[in-house]
Amino acid sequence: MSLRIPPALRHRRFRLLWLGLMISIAGSQMQVTALLWHIRSLTDQPIALGGIGLARIVPVIVFSLVGGAVADTVNRRHILLITQSVQTLTALALALLTVSGHIGLWQIYLLTAVQATAISFDLPARQALVPNLVPAADLPSAFSLQSIAFQMGAIVGPALSGLVIAYQGQAYTYLINAVSFLAVIIALILIGDVPQKVRAAGQAVVSLSAIKEGVRFIWTHPIILSSMILDFFATFFSSANTLMPFFVKDILHLGVVQYGWLSAAQSIGAVAAALVISQISELRRQGPIFLASVVAFGLATVFFGLTTTFWMAMVALILVGAADSVSTIIRNTIRQLQTPDYIRGRMTSINQIFFQGGPQLGEIEAGAMAQLFGIPFSIVSGGIGCIIAVALIVRRWPQLRQYNGDEPIAAGIAVD
Repeated sequence: MSLRIPPALRHRRFRLLWLGLMISIAGSQMQVTALLWHIRSLTDQPIALGGIGLARIVPVIVFSLVGGAVADTVNRRHILLITQSVQTLTALALALLTVSGHIGLWQIYLLTAVQATAISFDLPARQALVPNLVPAADLPSAFSLQSIAFQMGAIVGPALSGLVIAYQGQAYTYLINAVSFLAVIIALILIGDVPQKVRAAGQAVVSLSAIKEGVRFIWTHPIILSSMILDFFATFFSSANTLMPFFVKDILHLGVVQYGWLSAAQSIGAVAAALVISQISELRRQGPIFLASVVAFGLATVFFGLTTTFWMAMVALILVGAADSVSTIIRNTIRQLQTPDYIRGRMTSINQIFFQGGPQLGEIEAGAMAQLFGIPFSIVSGGIGCIIAVALIVRRWPQLRQYNGDEPIAAGIAVD
């Protein structure tokens, strides 16, 4: 198979956003990795990781539905300019507190919550913006490229995080992240105005009825609903990265540089899988592929929990990342294609509760299980739980297994 330029990159505005995200995500992943190591340096109790999960999920639960309604009524590009600026200031605050030597767990939790609040508005606007930048036929390519951007950032960021912490200090990881947000802000300025569809003037408001409309839409579309629920349970039970600093230090007996590389390993596999999918013009049998990828995700997590060497752990995490990338691309394509533009922000905000809630609540569960039964047991049992979740979801929504990908596309997709 010869390589070609992915179709989505032929569209200038998407290309600008994608390049900005590549840089920004690297900085964000550097900070995520550094935060977990920072917590491990402040305490040896795995349950402390649950505080990060709680700080991330509470704002998502409180603000996501509002964020989705805002994304469907307010200019999505303007929302992103604000949320990216807030995240810049949050990263700067972490850097300054760390340099001063007055940072503790509660400051980390608080600033993480502020950032999560910004993300609650950022993600619905960003995901709903993409179908306004490329035609419907190029959406699978666009979402595979977004996955590549995320995973490339998640390779570079964690790998650099270990090196920066080892040779420059913890504060520099937060400072670099603050600077990286400028890439998205500049891209948004260069993109210019992006028209979007909204309801009639009298309905284009942020209201309880608008939020309820989004919930009803999800509830009456089984393919979308079942993919969201499966996403939640799979990520809830399989949070291998959550316990990474404890696994590296206490099981593998390695240092921060190896921690950085292991934190990047999932993304190495994810990028490889996303590159393959970005070359496919029409991906069919999406339902069976989606389900198989989630099962593979669970099995690879079990393998990781049983590893005892650096290289075995690397291989296991690469497999985890490849499986997760396939499922992410397919479920994003399903949801965006089957959702009209006027309600896309609200759909994404509801989805955010599922896919953010899963791993964040999973961090609490993983930390508690590790505290009670040990780190390997927590990881292995989570992978098994993921596989069981697939079986239960398929039994409840068998149509997911039959989804092909060429079903009628919902009305309302428009590209300017």
